[in-house]
Amino acid sequence: MSLAKFGFNLKNTMKDIHNKTLQDLEFDTLLSFVSQLCITDSGKDNTLNIKPFVDREQLLIALQQTNEYLSSFENNNSIPSHYFDSISTEIKFLAIENTTLEITSFRKIKTISETVNTHIAFLKKFNDYYPKLFQLSENVIFTKDISTEIDKIIDKFGEIKNNASPTLSSIREQISNLKVKINQSFSKALSEYFTADYLDDIRESVIEHRRVLAVKSMYRRKVKGSVLGTSKTGSIVFIEPQTTEHYSRELNNLLFEEKEEILKILQNLTNFLRPYAELLQNYQAYLTQIDTISAKAQFAQKTNSLLPEITQERLLELKDAFHPLLFLNNQKKGIQTFAQTISLSDNSRIIVISGPNAGGKSITLKTIGLLQLMLQSGMLVPVHRLSKMCLFELILTDIGDNQSIENHLSTYSYRLKNMNYFLKKCNDKTLFLIDEFGTGSDPELGGALAETFLEEFYHRKAFGVITTHYANLKILADELPHTSNANMLFNNKTLEPIYKLIVGEAGSSFTFEVAQKNGIPFGLINRAKKKIETNKVRFDATIARLQKERSIMEKNSSSLKEEETKAREEAKRLEQLNDKIQSKLVNYQELYDQNQQLIYLGKKVNDIAERYFEDKKRRPLISDFLKIVETENSKRKIKTKQEKQQQKELQKSLEKEVIQEISIIREQKKVEKKKQELSEKKEKLQQQRALKIGDRVRIKESKSIGTIDKIEKQKAVINYGLFTTMVDISQLEFVGK
Repeated sequence: MSLAKFGFNLKNTMKDIHNKTLQDLEFDTLLSFVSQLCITDSGKDNTLNIKPFVDREQLLIALQQTNEYLSSFENNNSIPSHYFDSISTEIKFLAIENTTLEITSFRKIKTISETVNTHIAFLKKFNDYYPKLFQLSENVIFTKDISTEIDKIIDKFGEIKNNASPTLSSIREQISNLKVKINQSFSKALSEYFTADYLDDIRESVIEHRRVLAVKSMYRRKVKGSVLGTSKTGSIVFIEPQTTEHYSRELNNLLFEEKEEILKILQNLTNFLRPYAELLQNYQAYLTQIDTISAKAQFAQKTNSLLPEITQERLLELKDAFHPLLFLNNQKKGIQTFAQTISLSDNSRIIVISGPNAGGKSITLKTIGLLQLMLQSGMLVPVHRLSKMCLFELILTDIGDNQSIENHLSTYSYRLKNMNYFLKKCNDKTLFLIDEFGTGSDPELGGALAETFLEEFYHRKAFGVITTHYANLKILADELPHTSNANMLFNNKTLEPIYKLIVGEAGSSFTFEVAQKNGIPFGLINRAKKKIETNKVRFDATIARLQKERSIMEKNSSSLKEEETKAREEAKRLEQLNDKIQSKLVNYQELYDQNQQLIYLGKKVNDIAERYFEDKKRRPLISDFLKIVETENSKRKIKTKQEKQQQKELQKSLEKEVIQEISIIREQKKVEKKKQELSEKKEKLQQQRALKIGDRVRIKESKSIGTIDKIEKQKAVINYGLFTTMVDISQLEFVGK
């Protein structure tokens, strides 16, 4: 498989990179995580073999490709699936003359060809979104000849088509006709012997793909045909009827001819594909590379990684950087991962990190190295988007237990051998990372040698980060102008790490404090203090005190910043609220003034309409209305003739509207009057319908109450006791039953 064509050269690694560096920084473990996100076996193998680039242009392209693929997860133009089954074996067979591929191989080749064609077409359409991925696909030839030719021979179910060749079509037609004859002759024999009661209850079976009669053992001589088997008990004999034997032999011959013709067809198809062997190899290499890019993008999504600014300057500025493996591990456990911020530049080339054990020094060191390896391998890194990173020719590491059992070297001997390698390779294009610098020997002698090494790295202008407990290295870092001390914050009360890196001051190892916390008797600790130099104790104590003060200042500063932020937000909120209230007050006042004016005008118009309704006189109506209009107009300033003309037209339209409104009011009053009359009539009718003989009633506007004795033709006879009278029902009011 050739991946070099697609800008992925496995031999194109960083200059003189040492396997120990990859082991120290757990790069293989990282690649194992990424490879699990691949969907093809070749993609997994390719991912596990990722090495850092040495060519800057190829690296930048690889980073852009991963970044573009990551962006596809967040837009609607998602990149098509790239899954495929490996065709490495098929490619090898195509290189050998007179070989024939199997049907499954052709289906895999067709799938990989169509998948690549889909990718090429998609990336061509959306090349504005994915320019670097489009460039990758441009190296691959688009052709439908492969899938078209395979489609002519093999159907979607993986079977050879009947029309794959004229000969095959003829043979299969004969086979089909012959099967009909076999079924007909067998059915005839089945019916005949079943009627004669020679067959068992199961009647028939299939042996060696041939239909046979299930004949009772006692009648086997009465059935003509070939015996092909018996049941386990011997009670049933399986016989192929004599009438179908001839057809079966002919069918076997045709099936053999069919098999030979299929083999010939597949040979021809294999020969057709031989010239495409290299193209198919490129197809597989392309999809393998896409699978690797996809896995990198998925890993970036899981770890919140991004592409930082790649600068030509010597600058490594990591903001809110995470160790990706630690982040994923803590995420599973539900534990917080602490971000680190660290910067290396020409003004601060080397940082010496000190502080107690288990404070996070080593993980900070590994985070810097691993993120640099990831970036230079074409992978995105989990940092803040304002981070900046440069590229190094070499990354040298000395982390962890360096004891070499194979070479019979002690830890210190191995470290010295490693330092010798550093001295040979270290230059201004190098990043070196050393954990527990100077340990493994006599503290004073080892510290002095470590100090000399540090000075040498400094004079060679290399970038580096080291961790140490040695006081002389802390002092040296403070004395050299382009070297800085740093420490991992430690809670002096609980003696627990805070996992926050502070650049600018050395850290105390909290040796005696940690010992006391772990139960070491206070008397023994005091005896230990007396055994060392007073100045050293004072120095460490001073550092510890400064670190405590720094921790308190950090808390106070953080608290003040939070309060300041809250105060600003509250002031801003109140200011916005005040503006809203003022705006609402102005709007309410304007609305109130407009409403008052409209109410005043409305009352005047209503009074004019009432008078017009009563006296039906138009002249006073128009006169009164014009007075209102003139009064209102006097409040306005007419500036131009055009405005005057518009005002006249407006007056005429208003007059028309008022007259229309008045006529509408009149009509409404007429309608209301008619409604009232109809309501009264309705009430009368309801009363008339409601009154019955025996009801107690009285004549309207009368106090005397009588009883209805008789009702005739809308008139009722009212009995008052002493006399009776006849009254129209409409003049009666109901009192009670």
